[in-house]
Amino acid sequence: MQFDSRKIVSGKTRSIHCFENLDYAMDEQSSLIALFTSSFLAATLLPGGSEAVLASVLLAYPDLHWQALVLATIGNTFGGMSSYLIGYFLPNEQAILKKSKNNLRGLQWVRQHGSAILLLSWVPLIGDALCVAAGWLRIHWLSAAIFMAIGKFARYWIIATAIS
Repeated sequence: MQFDSRKIVSGKTRSIHCFENLDYAMDEQSSLIALFTSSFLAATLLPGGSEAVLASVLLAYPDLHWQALVLATIGNTFGGMSSYLIGYFLPNEQAILKKSKNNLRGLQWVRQHGSAILLLSWVPLIGDALCVAAGWLRIHWLSAAIFMAIGKFARYWIIATAIS
């Protein structure tokens, strides 16, 4: 498994070779759309790794550094807010217990720390629970979105800085 980024058409399309027999060719726009989609889905209750997609986009198109960071952050924040909405519309405590698999840690953290705890919404396993708990506790949506976005941007920025 070797990563190789090669230019195949001057300036616009590059081939990202992730596995020996698997070769993709995506232009800049398609790469950014894939990054946004991956970032959104990774922040929902679906498993995913948007960090690998971000790394691929930045290695193939280093000039898209800030666009990629912004799109990944927006997509991941929208995904986190979809989990927030799930929590917001859960009707009772039994539903939240079922959704969180009887793990009340996220609920307790949000009660104790408020929307600032959503800086950790990017953390695997606990991030989804924090977002759902914030919705269920009716944390103000704008405050929740801002703290989510700051935490998610910081994570993506660290990854992008490490790559470049």
